[in-house]
Amino acid sequence: MKISPCELQKCVGSIGWVMSLEEAEAAVMLMDSDGDGLLCFEDFVKVVEGVGEEEKANDLKGAFAMYEMEGSGFITPKSLKRMLSRLGESKTIEECNLMIAHYDINGDGQLNFDEFKVMMSS
Repeated sequence: MKISPCELQKCVGSIGWVMSLEEAEAAVMLMDSDGDGLLCFEDFVKVVEGVGEEEKANDLKGAFAMYEMEGSGFITPKSLKRMLSRLGESKTIEECNLMIAHYDINGDGQLNFDEFKVMMSS
């Protein structure tokens, strides 16, 4: 069984993801392993995994935005303390400093998005 771009669009739409017909056509062009303009099962799995990764990245960006300080692009000990407090977990600034230091790759005392991704994947 093979899947056309139109069928791919309907399929991902049925599980709550949004994909335009143009995006579905592009995905089929990129992932079609035998060049027939259709996706076999293995190709389809690769597409769905890719869409899942995009959703995961968007979720991480949303989570990061909740923790960062007023759009600064960084999570500071103060912004971490504030967000943890909102979640019902009381931490001191010193404890937040230690939490950040564990994942602070560049040693600047705050987390950028790449450092946050590392923290969330561990």
